[in-house]
Amino acid sequence: MKIWMAPAGLHIEPAQAGDEKALAQLHAEGFFRGWNAGDFQSYLRGADTPIYVACDAKHQIAGFSMLRISGDESELMTIVVGKKHQKKGLSKALMQAMFDDLLMSPVTKMFLEVDEDNQPARKLYERYGFSKISERRGYYPRPDGKTATALVMRADLG
Repeated sequence: MKIWMAPAGLHIEPAQAGDEKALAQLHAEGFFRGWNAGDFQSYLRGADTPIYVACDAKHQIAGFSMLRISGDESELMTIVVGKKHQKKGLSKALMQAMFDDLLMSPVTKMFLEVDEDNQPARKLYERYGFSKISERRGYYPRPDGKTATALVMRADLG
């Protein structure tokens, strides 16, 4: 099993069958329209959707990231860190684990979408070489009924 070190006494490892409820709960905490446990159960079965979990020795999940891989491209589908573990470098550790894991794959580029108002996420992505290539107006629904623009970003990995 692959394992990466993470801050705050945590480590990062591939998600396991049975993690879907914890993943859905964290995703709902981080996003207005979180994915449900059934969605994550499907993703966990797919070889093209690796999920990386940041957890403690008892496998209590503090955060996770998920990719979709197709040929030489990947997409960062989501990344989320639980509120009590934020601002401790866990997002950086999850990003680094994904990039490290992709080094031995045919993937040469990664894409993602981010709410243009999410400055902390944008700074993190820019730190990892992502730059804006387009935008999608009205892409993200908000609780107040308004929508937000998604920035589409790309990073070259090779």
